[in-house]
Amino acid sequence: MVKKIFGQIYIWLILIIMYLPILILMAFSFTDAVYVGQWNGFTFDLYPRLFQNQEIMIALGNTLIIALVSALVSTLLGTTGAIGAFYSKKWFRKTIDSLTQIPIVNAEIVMALSLTILFVFMGQYIFQTQLFSFWTLLIGHVVLSLPFVYISVKPKLQQMDPSLYEAALDLGATPRTALRKVLLPEILPGVLSGFLLSITLSLDDFIISAFTRGTGLLNGEANIETLSTLIQATIKKRPVPPEMRALTTIIFLVVAVAVVLVSLYRFYQSKHKKSHAQERMGR
Repeated sequence: MVKKIFGQIYIWLILIIMYLPILILMAFSFTDAVYVGQWNGFTFDLYPRLFQNQEIMIALGNTLIIALVSALVSTLLGTTGAIGAFYSKKWFRKTIDSLTQIPIVNAEIVMALSLTILFVFMGQYIFQTQLFSFWTLLIGHVVLSLPFVYISVKPKLQQMDPSLYEAALDLGATPRTALRKVLLPEILPGVLSGFLLSITLSLDDFIISAFTRGTGLLNGEANIETLSTLIQATIKKRPVPPEMRALTTIIFLVVAVAVVLVSLYRFYQSKHKKSHAQERMGR
């Protein structure tokens, strides 16, 4: 009993430490004070001012575009890679699993420096031009996210009955039809988890963005600014704009709603499968 109470207290303490700074930031999004800790009265002014701040809106647009595109590419490559490795020979599958773990446990700065050296080398000796642009930034984010998609899809493949795909082929389905109607529905939760994780990693990234970005997107001829690089550049000169607190609140609420919707979807799916299995047993 004592251990149970101590464990619950410990869990709640960790949760408070994690979420209290976010809640404080959200609370100060309803005052227009420059610094967190100063209260100039309750107001919603930061929210309309947020959408009038062109610098933040450009950075937000760049961040969302990069996050969505890199998440789509990472999910496509990671899912197909996981399926291909799952149905490959054992030695090949183990090799791919080991290689996939390296970017996950490796320091992000190593990945960023490696990509930078690669792009500089290719630009000078192969293409003989400046390569840094949206495409190098996209490649960096895909390299960052792809292993996480792989490890999200892999457990769902292992939980799936491997004979389902083969049975579909034996019953006359083409490989593409079997993949679309049999395999993908079974691993869909893992694919969605990998997609959401890719978006989160891209939104949160700073090091790879700082090393691999170039000109393009909404910044035109200037270097691409994401939210992370904009904040880092801003704090060198002046305090972080108060509008960032409003943006942080909006992002947190959107992510919270997305998590709730995904959880409800998984609960509905598990309940539907359970009721379907009970109906089949009743027959």
